[in-house]
Amino acid sequence: MEKKLFVKIERGVVPKTIFDLSVPDHIAYVHALRKDGRRVESGYWAERGGGMMLFEAASIEEAEAIVAADPLVRSGCVEFELHEWRCIAPQE
Repeated sequence: MEKKLFVKIERGVVPKTIFDLSVPDHIAYVHALRKDGRRVESGYWAERGGGMMLFEAASIEEAEAIVAADPLVRSGCVEFELHEWRCIAPQE
């Protein structure tokens, strides 16, 4: 089954000092997804206060499960939107 691309757009909802406590677990989570062979990129906006994770999943249900397991979401540090992203010029 071909993987689809999904985007989690997030906004921090706790003070930075609290948010930063979950960042190492989030980074470890991203590395674990990559180790499992999944394409995933995660980062934050230069002006701070939010970020984005672009990742592969087979379905919206799988994408929702990946997001629900993210330590930033589990700890209540972010509010997010989840979208399937359809590239108009896919890589060949």
